[in-house]
Amino acid sequence: MKHMIWRILFAGIPLVVNVQAETLSYLDLISRLTDLERLAVMPEPGESCGQWASYDRASQYNTITGQYQHWEANGDGEGYIRKEGDRLVLAEMTGPGCIWRIWSAMPKEGHILFFLDGSETPTIDVPFIGLFNRTIEPFTRPSLVHETAKGQNCYIPIPYQKSCKIVVEGEWGRFYHFTYATYPKGTAVPSFSMKLSAEESAALDKADRILAECGSPQPAMAQQTVTIEPGQSFTAEMDGPAAVTAVRVKLDDEDRNEQIRALREIVLQVTWDNDKSPSIWTPLGDFFGTAPGINPYRSFPMGMNDDGFYCNWYMPFETHTKWEFINEGDKPRTLHLESVYEPLKRPIEQLGRFHAKWHRDAFVPADPKRWPDWTILTTKGRGRFCGVALNIWHPRGGPCSEVEWCKGHYWWGEGDEKFFVDGEKFPSTFGTGTEDYFGYAWGNPTLFSNAYHNQTLSNNNKGHISVNRWQISDNIPFQTSFEGAIEKYFPNHWPTLFDATVYWYQAAGQSDPYPPVPLSERLGYWTGPRTFRVPGVMEGEELAIAGKTAGNPRPQDMSGYGDVWSNRTHLWWTDAKANDTLDLTLPVENDGTYRIIARMTKAVDYGIVQLYLDGKELGSPIDLYNDGVILMPEIELGILPLTKGRHVLQVKIVGSNDKAVKGYMFGLDYIKLETRK
Repeated sequence: MKHMIWRILFAGIPLVVNVQAETLSYLDLISRLTDLERLAVMPEPGESCGQWASYDRASQYNTITGQYQHWEANGDGEGYIRKEGDRLVLAEMTGPGCIWRIWSAMPKEGHILFFLDGSETPTIDVPFIGLFNRTIEPFTRPSLVHETAKGQNCYIPIPYQKSCKIVVEGEWGRFYHFTYATYPKGTAVPSFSMKLSAEESAALDKADRILAECGSPQPAMAQQTVTIEPGQSFTAEMDGPAAVTAVRVKLDDEDRNEQIRALREIVLQVTWDNDKSPSIWTPLGDFFGTAPGINPYRSFPMGMNDDGFYCNWYMPFETHTKWEFINEGDKPRTLHLESVYEPLKRPIEQLGRFHAKWHRDAFVPADPKRWPDWTILTTKGRGRFCGVALNIWHPRGGPCSEVEWCKGHYWWGEGDEKFFVDGEKFPSTFGTGTEDYFGYAWGNPTLFSNAYHNQTLSNNNKGHISVNRWQISDNIPFQTSFEGAIEKYFPNHWPTLFDATVYWYQAAGQSDPYPPVPLSERLGYWTGPRTFRVPGVMEGEELAIAGKTAGNPRPQDMSGYGDVWSNRTHLWWTDAKANDTLDLTLPVENDGTYRIIARMTKAVDYGIVQLYLDGKELGSPIDLYNDGVILMPEIELGILPLTKGRHVLQVKIVGSNDKAVKGYMFGLDYIKLETRK
């Protein structure tokens, strides 16, 4: 075992506990947009974070029966508190507090009004879209106000001393989050004004620049290149009190598959002080906020770029820290390591310890009424939740056809986030969709990098998807416990598999319940759904197009609807109408008499078709309507003598079922020619 030992001893700082109520200026609040150190300060009683959102109000907790009701309800676009005349009340908060994040998927020109501290005159009265389109001061800084993959985000702080009431009027849009902090009683905060002072405006500009730079690298104070043999580890140690403020790692260049293996085989394990169990345990790549493999992105506390991976979280300790890089693979791995550290600026007694844990399906709620909640983090003690990197394996894409509740309708990320703080039965944060929590919208697969939230990997929402969000100014304090969940509708066997790396601070000496995960659970579990081809058939998607009168014939991947389609694909003809025809080339290898068999798809917007071979009708018209996407059984079209060579199979749309959506679509899985003697 190789060792690199840092023996940096800093003079202790006398304990000074300030229990007096704080006075926070707007400049103080702006500083929290970029203050990673403050996240380590343990919350005082009375500090909390909550969220008003447009989630489906059918989801409720019955305090009498202790049961969760309609917990999977998904009409999340239009929820509100109440109506007041022609206005809708979206949020009501009691101060002292501050709104740290506003998000929407569909803000429009209807006005949003913020009534602060009991005033009957709105402090903010702008079109809802005006909070996001960077045309109205002070909502103009691009790192704080931006659109990412159809999601609208605003991180301009909006403080209030006594109260905040948010209403909308007119065509305001749909979907919203207002994430806010409440401070201990007696805390003094300013009431927000649209007219900032020159100093306040300059401070916002500075925060915007810092976030745009995503944490410029600090000069390394310790660096080393190490090669870790299979089954071995490299250990770096340092004495305190001190804080690690940056860690950088570069993996020797490998091909993509080797990167994926190496970054899941190598484990990062960190202990603080005299703790018996590690506070950080995660595969090396996942620790830096994305997986599998290397996926370049830049955010404020984490990132991957040409210089390697970086972590800027503030990580204090009192007496000692041990960092272990453990190679559980079967090949040597070379790492280039750098670290930055500094003396403590606050008494260690005020500071928690940084935790990061990776898991799959750990501590999912046992209560079936909590379905479809999937646990991100559960822990007991005092601390701050600061974010999560979520990785998804979703090889089918498309809608789920197995789960009755969402059959055929929902993509993998439909689920809401739900954060239960200090034993809450109903979560103080209840979201509107997985992608909404991560700052985008409508399942948009576009990759994006931002200081606070990122989509680092996606192939049209199929295969591997990786997203993260860092809750810096909008971190969630807890005094006794925290449970964070996100809804997961698709079952593991679909397969749709989640894993998460979670980041939080917890009071010194308090452990979390997450054990190490064996290598067998970290690698190789992402296998695709079964693919097969019916032997001896001509795949519909592989037949040559000989002609058409209209429409768009093309292959369609059907893996989202099950494993029954041959080659997981069919020929899909869309954008046609009644009396249109599609001609397909049907090759015949030898003269003979053949039984002609077809297998086709049915769905709600499919038509009635008549098939012809070389101009002769094959059987009767076939009605392809069904309320849901299914593969119909094989159907015999006739027994005919055929000569060797190319024949023309024609599909003619002759109408549609009265119950059908008038899409007149057609899907052909395969044609089979059985020789008859």
